[in-house]
Amino acid sequence: MSGFASLGVPPALVARLVANGIEEPFPIQAATIADALAGRDLCGKAHTGSGKTLAFAIPMVASVTRSAPKKPHGLILTPTRELALQVADEVRMISGDLRVLAVYGGARIEPQLKALRSGVDIVVACPGRLLDVIEKKACDLRSTDFVVVDEADRMADMGFLPDVRRLLDQTAPRRQTLLFSATLDDAVAALVRDYQDHPVVHELAEEPAGDITHHLWVAERQARLQLTAEIVERVGATVVFSRTRHGADRIARQLNAAGVKAAAIHGSRSQGQRERALRDFHDRRVAALVATDVAARGIHVEGVNCVVHYDLPADHKDYVHRSGRTGRAGADGTVVALLGAAQRRDAVKLAKQVGLTVEPCDPAVLDLPLMKRSDRRESSAPERSGGRRPRREQGPTERRSSKPPPAQREAGPHRPHKPASERPRAQKAKAGGADSSRRASGDKRPRVEPKPAHSGPSPKAGRTRTNASAGNGSTPVASRRDRPGKPGGDAFERVVSGSDKVRPSGASRRKAKREAQIAAGIDPSELRKPKRRR
Repeated sequence: MSGFASLGVPPALVARLVANGIEEPFPIQAATIADALAGRDLCGKAHTGSGKTLAFAIPMVASVTRSAPKKPHGLILTPTRELALQVADEVRMISGDLRVLAVYGGARIEPQLKALRSGVDIVVACPGRLLDVIEKKACDLRSTDFVVVDEADRMADMGFLPDVRRLLDQTAPRRQTLLFSATLDDAVAALVRDYQDHPVVHELAEEPAGDITHHLWVAERQARLQLTAEIVERVGATVVFSRTRHGADRIARQLNAAGVKAAAIHGSRSQGQRERALRDFHDRRVAALVATDVAARGIHVEGVNCVVHYDLPADHKDYVHRSGRTGRAGADGTVVALLGAAQRRDAVKLAKQVGLTVEPCDPAVLDLPLMKRSDRRESSAPERSGGRRPRREQGPTERRSSKPPPAQREAGPHRPHKPASERPRAQKAKAGGADSSRRASGDKRPRVEPKPAHSGPSPKAGRTRTNASAGNGSTPVASRRDRPGKPGGDAFERVVSGSDKVRPSGASRRKAKREAQIAAGIDPSELRKPKRRR
């Protein structure tokens, strides 16, 4: 008997592990699972990426039974929503019939309340959101007898320990408590002392230092963007750490402008944006994940080739946890910290605290390892749904522009063609009138709909300006653009009789009348002589 079966894992659970390709335990799993299955409290010290999620998930799934509505039997506390989702996915993978729910902020609380009221066996939660659902009477921890506190040191750094204590105080008095942390400092030691009963302590040896190569490069801020772009293009999948959220957004935006696909992840991004950024980075739709320290711990992303400290961290713990994104599960990794000339002393001090012998030097991108072949194939593959689709050649029938084709734009908006006999009188008049003249001459001024014609004996009633040059619409006979020559008697008759659609103005009628008289050989000045009064 070997593998997980030798640790006392039930056969059904072993079968589910093997079905998911998990056959041999990692060192932290081999050290802790047997004690956890025996019901003992446990304290595990292990770095991120060592496989500790399954180290507590396997004993929990083996021990937890079906629970009543609102009363889960298993509880896993995590510091961040991303870690809660990832842990829930791993637990759900081996849970069988057990119901697993992730409870975290940044998402709608109603679905979480509904699921808890229906009944959940294992809850993976962030402390703040779990307290919210408890206040809404949707969750009762008095029946919770298996508790895990994951990333306990990160909980302390983020100020969550008071909330963790409030939650642990509400659980069953005779519970089993497992605690995992990368470090066991004073705050974590106090939690162990107050909430665990004679725990077994397992400390995993650190990974060999040769797996991760560290570089301290002197580069002023104005040169860091181009240098980071060159690093990503050479090394491949890279996590870039920024000190601020605004800086992360700016770096991601500038990397994209430089031709390097990047996505930002930080506390101000919505849950959907954060999940999409992690998914795109995991699927290699983006080459760089620009993050704040919210992603420094607990985010399990496979195949990170490099970590870039765009801003030098102030604390050596942050440096360790940021750098832990690469070189995981025995793979090689690269860490590059960028610093200004004035930060040399701080960088040397930080390196000594971490246990590094590297010294600050000038950038040397060519010394970094080349991108893996698998990463090159992933990055050149067509993008999946959720990203931008690659452009393809389109034929004439595939035109997707909202504008009409050029010929159609010149002729005006498209309308279905009708025979002349079926068109209304106004449309017939426009066929050879001023509108066509305006279109042919490139006049783009808006056309004003003509007013209805006035009726009455007085030709001066309801005068309407119809000069085509004024841009207010016109009758065909009064338009200069429409007149190839001097109008004859027909034009005069049309003007004086008026149009059935638009009443010409007095000035245009008099002008047309005068031109018609001249064309007929009549001198208009003779007609203007005043009549002698009697």
